Amino acid sequence: MLAVPDDLARVLHDAPELARAYLVGGCVRDALLKLPQKDFDIEVFGVSYEQLAKALARWGKTDLVGRSFGVVKLTVASGAVYDFTIPRRDSKTSPGHKGFQITFDPNITPRDAAARRDFTINAMMYDPRRNELLDFFGGANDLNNKVLRHTTDAFSEDPLRVLRGMQFAGRFGLTAAPETIALSHSIRHAHGELAVERVREEWFKWASRSTLPSAGLRFLVQIGWIENYPELQAIIGTPQDPEWHPEGDVFTHTCHCCDALVELPEWKQADEECRIVLSLGVLTHDMGKATTTQRVERDGVQRIISPGHEEVGVPIAETFLNRINTPRHIVERIVPLVRNHMAHLHEVTDRSVRRLARRVAPESIEGLCILMTTDAYGRPPKPRRAPAMIGALRERAAALHVQDRAPEPILKGRHLIELGMTPSPDFGPILDAAYDAQIEGRFFTLDEAFTWLAAQPELPLPDSARAALNRPRMDTN
Repeated sequence: MLAVPDDLARVLHDAPELARAYLVGGCVRDALLKLPQKDFDIEVFGVSYEQLAKALARWGKTDLVGRSFGVVKLTVASGAVYDFTIPRRDSKTSPGHKGFQITFDPNITPRDAAARRDFTINAMMYDPRRNELLDFFGGANDLNNKVLRHTTDAFSEDPLRVLRGMQFAGRFGLTAAPETIALSHSIRHAHGELAVERVREEWFKWASRSTLPSAGLRFLVQIGWIENYPELQAIIGTPQDPEWHPEGDVFTHTCHCCDALVELPEWKQADEECRIVLSLGVLTHDMGKATTTQRVERDGVQRIISPGHEEVGVPIAETFLNRINTPRHIVERIVPLVRNHMAHLHEVTDRSVRRLARRVAPESIEGLCILMTTDAYGRPPKPRRAPAMIGALRERAAALHVQDRAPEPILKGRHLIELGMTPSPDFGPILDAAYDAQIEGRFFTLDEAFTWLAAQPELPLPDSARAALNRPRMDTN
């Protein structure tokens, strides 16, 4: 069933101490889903931690930094790294993800060990010697039926498992079992116990690995955990004009957009950080509608509009992103996507495209086009059809070589130094004005930039620099 790498199979076969070793967790689940198995975790019964470490040392380099969790990392000759653990019992001693007392018990049964895992789909084991699946809690059946079900009531002792359920639902398109919904709902107020780093980790897995992200979002609604994310909760029930959004409220639209995104080849082929940026950008792009939506009458017809929602939504999106502990450099990529996601409504010219490339930096016009495409796709039963302006924008941006990044500034600080200036706060206004002029098409070469600069009396250039500008210059391009 599970294709065990040759070097790992050799260790499992030839080391007598590993006679009761089983592959566990995600690698078993992914094998049943016919997904590539990247990480192999092995649980070893009947030996102590010291015995396990000594046995594995014969097969490669061992790392014992996981001693407190009973983990030995083995690096074999090929460079592959495998995690070996001994079974343990966890006792809840205090609130929070770390509030457990861990006791190692090499004599625990495989069933008892599986019972401490979060969901049935992660509680399966594989015996590589007998080619046998050990499935004590019906995980294979739940996986086949796309059901997310907790393993035992001990699930409630660690509230992080709820967010793990959110990202598993999104990654595998799962629907939670009624008993899992009820148990998760009962601990919805425990969200505050979670370390923000772990919250970010689960949201980032949702953002970078989902195949049906809406399943994860709807799970949060079902269990009441959506109240822990008020910026997201606020768009539930926020109406939209049925002519443009027949799918329903803003939350429904956002779910459809997220699902459309992960189907795009551009998203699938992107690196992990770009997938996170795009997914969180789509998730937050319409959060401003919660406070800007209004009903108006136009030509005797009642309409629903959200004027300025893209700008109003920026601080709301930032609040949400900070709530899930998003690193600043990722927030800075998402914010311009939210602010400019209506750019397809504007005329496409060389000047407008250059200016847009600057406005979306450090993100790219291509990233913005992906977000705007999913915005158009998330309106069923309307057909998935991107506005023609998105195609025109992509074409013009490619012709100007600005589809992946803003234009490189022609005039830079080192050029001002060459004019005899000493670095100072005056550099900022001069370089900003020069870049604006460049975007406007006022100059295209460094020599033209110097000519332009000489003709700007309002800029804080010292007399010596102006004199240098008026002297004949060598070609410095």
